[in-house]
Amino acid sequence: MKKFKRGITVALVFICILTIAAANAAAQQKAAEQKIVLRVQSAFAAVLPALGECLPLFKEWVDAASDGTIEVKYFDPGKLVPPFEIHDAVSSGKIEAGYTAPVYLAGKLPSTELFTYIPFGVDAPAYIGWFYSGNGMKLYQEAYDSAGYKIKPFLFTMLAPETAGWFRKAINKQEDLKGMAIRYPGLPGKVLQKLGASISMVPGSEIYQSLEKGAIDGTEFSNPAIDQKLGFFKVAKFNYFPGWHQPATHLELVINKDTWEKMSPRQKAVIELAVRAVTTYTLGRSSAVQGAAIVENAKAGVTNAVFSPEMLDLFKKTWLAVIEEETAKDPMLKKIWDDYKAYEASYTPWACIGYLPKPECK
Repeated sequence: MKKFKRGITVALVFICILTIAAANAAAQQKAAEQKIVLRVQSAFAAVLPALGECLPLFKEWVDAASDGTIEVKYFDPGKLVPPFEIHDAVSSGKIEAGYTAPVYLAGKLPSTELFTYIPFGVDAPAYIGWFYSGNGMKLYQEAYDSAGYKIKPFLFTMLAPETAGWFRKAINKQEDLKGMAIRYPGLPGKVLQKLGASISMVPGSEIYQSLEKGAIDGTEFSNPAIDQKLGFFKVAKFNYFPGWHQPATHLELVINKDTWEKMSPRQKAVIELAVRAVTTYTLGRSSAVQGAAIVENAKAGVTNAVFSPEMLDLFKKTWLAVIEEETAKDPMLKKIWDDYKAYEASYTPWACIGYLPKPECK
């Protein structure tokens, strides 16, 4: 019995020594780490469901998991720099980080657009698969590097399908689009432009005023719950579905490369884990809240309209013409598009039998 008690005592002492050693090692590691302050300029208001409310969560998770060695400070749109200037500000080191959309850089770097959405593309889980299990992340970084941007991009917010847009009048045929002034992004905007619309890209914070004043006749922005917060239902009574232009929407966290390289391996791991948590949270959250918003919009006099098969066929045919034209002009865009198409082809056999029947699977 004495030997047994002596063994227990030795074991407890050994455990205490290991615990103290681990605590000392953790303290030494923390002391060796530089305090990193991430000023995150957001392009999206923190009050928006999923889209913006993920930032307080990201801050909470990073602050806690880093044991205070990373401090996240996020700023609503325009507080530090305008939404369309976030990439340049992060790259130059003016700010350490930004939360924005790759498409906001499409005027300077068209190849980034396919990292925001792919018209008539795969759904969100499969889109994430391209980033992490395909070549998506590698090409994503390459696109920024090749253009000289000192940016470390992260897959961040992933949203459920968008609506195809809010319009002042019904759209039943191509002629209905002719002469309309519509806020629509990048490549999908070129689709509507080919079909006769006049396209502009207005920052999210200015869309309502543009609709209210009649500067635009229609807009897309996000999905019903987010659009509802922005009040589009008050000035545009036709909300169209499905969101052919954005079956899944990705919005990014970008960190200045010098800031990223200053981080310890532990700090980098904290960021990596936190952004993946945001991706999971936002995909679930943005899917869960749409039904109620659709019902409430209908009560406010909105027609939740569905494009006819003929209109969707027209959009798809025009999209394929647009992407063929644009990839012929931009080698990096073509490289990304070709890689995505190869990934989609490898995914399709599963997509067509693993889920309930899809009309495109024959």
